[in-house]
Amino acid sequence: MLSIITIPNKILKAETALVTPETIASADFGMFANELSPTMRAARGVGLAAPQVNAGISVCVISKDAAPNMLKEDLVLINPVWIKLSKKEVIDAEGCLSIPNVYGDVSRYKKIYVDALDIMGKPLSFDATDFFARVIQHEVDHLHGVLFVEKATNMYRVLSEDESEPVRLQDLSI
Repeated sequence: MLSIITIPNKILKAETALVTPETIASADFGMFANELSPTMRAARGVGLAAPQVNAGISVCVISKDAAPNMLKEDLVLINPVWIKLSKKEVIDAEGCLSIPNVYGDVSRYKKIYVDALDIMGKPLSFDATDFFARVIQHEVDHLHGVLFVEKATNMYRVLSEDESEPVRLQDLSI
């Protein structure tokens, strides 16, 4: 199991390096990529990016729960890029495993097109909509050193089941 890091760790704000074919072919990379999903699931997340486990490479995993009609298993994306396919944006609440107990409203594109490599290094292209698109956009932001709180409005910290408090970006150590 990998350890999830939290703010203010500097790697969370850094641009990641593209993964080379040689790296994808290595045993170390295969072991790392195969640990992303169990780590994400143990933390009860729907996505996890390499910087969140202290690795500065362009890799993330998306939970099959983000698109149960499309995905039969969790999806590892290597060197992912996306482009918007619609002008429509949807505002919804987001949180992040690297910023525990903080949530906020983030505007994301409703429909995107994704280009990436799969865990075997083969090209992968697909459209994503709704929650699936949101999770991918969130995780790809991590690969560029962007945290959801930098885009969020109406942020709050959950203190207990019954209590929360407003939080401002400057209150967070990022």
